[in-house]
Amino acid sequence: MDRMTRRHALGALGAIALGAALPAPAQSPRVQSWPLGTARRTGIHDVAPAPDGGVWFSAQASGHLGWFDPAKGKTELIDLLGNSSPHGVIQGPDKAAWLTDGGAQAIVRVGWPDRGVRAYRLPEGTPYANLNTCAFDGDGDLWFTGQGGVIGKVTVKSGKVEVWDSPRGSGPYGICATPSGDIWYCSLAGSFIAKVDRKTGESIVVEPPTRRNGARRVWSDSRGRIWVSEWTSGNLSMHDPASRSWRTWKMPGNNPHAYAVYVDERDVAWVAEWTSNAVYSFDPRTEKFERFDFPRPGTNIRQILGRKGEVWLPESGTEHITVIRTAT
Repeated sequence: MDRMTRRHALGALGAIALGAALPAPAQSPRVQSWPLGTARRTGIHDVAPAPDGGVWFSAQASGHLGWFDPAKGKTELIDLLGNSSPHGVIQGPDKAAWLTDGGAQAIVRVGWPDRGVRAYRLPEGTPYANLNTCAFDGDGDLWFTGQGGVIGKVTVKSGKVEVWDSPRGSGPYGICATPSGDIWYCSLAGSFIAKVDRKTGESIVVEPPTRRNGARRVWSDSRGRIWVSEWTSGNLSMHDPASRSWRTWKMPGNNPHAYAVYVDERDVAWVAEWTSNAVYSFDPRTEKFERFDFPRPGTNIRQILGRKGEVWLPESGTEHITVIRTAT
């Protein structure tokens, strides 16, 4: 194991076991996992904290918005559009759940707590977009990616939906907003990141230093720096638009594959690494990785999101949901 990596094991109900070769930290995050316990497989994909203390998730296989109540350990599935296959989910400025629904070729809003469903369908004639993830800009409008090769926007006040072709065709995947309200996304197939011109929809491509990196997800820190999880290269990288510079760190282990990245309120980056079935935190101040293992093989963490003091993980391979509580 990398000398700069501290290692934890994630127990089924909050147990934390430390590797014998490493000293225990003064304070360890508390970890808790639950089985979703639904009668059918949900295909839990992305997660987003809900405003009531619960956690939403996109149930890609069953076609629902899921809501998990940590206080009771219970799961609810909310019907969407009938032909739904949602990928991404986030909380909007209106406290509603917003989903990218690839099956319905639509952005879907689920009001909360009324659970009312509204569809914002892509313009007629739009080829299959394979809708992926979404983020709200500083004006309160929703931008989304389609892995089929599009970038899109929902102007929330009018309900207008627009799409633009992405550079180099298929690939747009993760997307995020910066504290200033700008929108950045990455292309898995194109191996680049891009800033969106919010007035024209144009994508301004920024080339990472590693070619054919497989940029899968992006997230902004409090300074507007863009963190990138690189699936093919196994790197965690960071682009600073202010200085137009890059930093790159190889993930620990052999042949790593970095799927998701999320930056918490402390500017600590969290990365899901599939090869070793682990999640890592990375503190840019110390440039050290901290590893969290799972007792369940094949967790397949596809996305990470959180709120202050909590990092939430969807285990798409095991039908579990996990939280790492970082507040002390």
